Amino acid sequence: MNEASRTTPRIRLGTRNSPLAMAQAVETAARLCAAHGWTEGAVELVPVLASGDKVLDRPLSEIGGKALWTKELDQWLGEGRIDASVHSAKDVETIRPSEFHFPAFLPRADRRDSLVGAASIAAIPHGAIVGTSAPRRASQLLNLRPDCKVVTFRGNVATRLGKLEAGEADVTFLAAAGLERLGQSAVGHPLGQDEWIPAAAQGVIAIECLAANAQVTALLAAIDHAPTRAELEAERALLAELGGTCHSPVAVLCQTGDGEPARSRLSMRAALFSPDGTERIEGTADFAPGDHAPVRALAADLLARATPGIAPHFRAQNLQNGG
Repeated sequence: MNEASRTTPRIRLGTRNSPLAMAQAVETAARLCAAHGWTEGAVELVPVLASGDKVLDRPLSEIGGKALWTKELDQWLGEGRIDASVHSAKDVETIRPSEFHFPAFLPRADRRDSLVGAASIAAIPHGAIVGTSAPRRASQLLNLRPDCKVVTFRGNVATRLGKLEAGEADVTFLAAAGLERLGQSAVGHPLGQDEWIPAAAQGVIAIECLAANAQVTALLAAIDHAPTRAELEAERALLAELGGTCHSPVAVLCQTGDGEPARSRLSMRAALFSPDGTERIEGTADFAPGDHAPVRALAADLLARATPGIAPHFRAQNLQNGG
C-alpha cells in the first residue's frame, strides 16, 4: 500500500459518475492538492448515480428539471456523507437551497457549443434531423435553420455520439468544454460566438458545500477563480431576473474584457427565443464585476420586449418549478 492510499482524506468530493463528471472531479481534486500541498490521497472522490442519468428517453424539462442532476448530491451533502459537490455549473438550478453555497468556481474552459456532424450551421444538410434536448439549442437552431427537424437526444457524451453514429440524427451539439475535458475536441466544430450564443454558465465547474461549514469553505476558496465567478454570478443573476428555467430558451454570453481597463468590465449579450425559433429578441449590457443593476435592467428590457411566443417561458413563478 503506497503512502497516498494510506492518507486519511482531508475532503470528500461528491460527483455524478458519468465520465465527464468524473473528469471534472479529478480536475478539482488536482487543483485542491496543488493549492494545499496535499498528496493525491488527501481528496476522495465519491460517485453517485444522479436521477438525470437514469431517465434518458425524455427531455429534462419533462421529468423534473435541473434538480435531477443535484438532488442526490444535495442529500449526501446534507447527511455528511460528502464534504463538497462538484457540478457542471450550467446544470445547477438558478435558485439553490439556502444551506448550500459555492466557495469555488474553477477557471472557465471553452464556453462554446460544438457542432458534431457538420462544420457549421450553414453546412447542416437541408432538412437534417438534429438531436438535442436543450430548449436553447433547439430554438436557436430553428431560428437560423427552420428547415431542420429537432428530435430529443439525451445521455452522456458517449451515448449521444453513439446515437449519432447509429443514425438517430444527422447532427448534434455538445459543449466544447466537455469534449476538451474528455480529450475528444476533434469530434466537433466549435461555433463562433457571433453566430451562436452559448448557455449561461457553460464551461464552468462549480464546487458547493454547506454554508455553515467554515473549514471546508476555506479549503475550497483557495481554488476559486475570481474572473469566472464574476461572469457566472452575472449570468445567474440574469436567469433569476428573467425567471428562466430548464424550459426557457435563453442564450447568454458574458465575457471579461481584454487588457486594461477593459479587464475590469464585463460585457453581456443575451437572446430569448420562442420554442419553435420563429421569435427572437436580443439585448446587451456592459458593467463592472459585481454590479448587477445593469444585468437586472437588461432582463427587464428583454421581458418588456418579449413577444407572445416568448413571454410565457420567462415568468418569475417559473423559479418554483425546479429550473
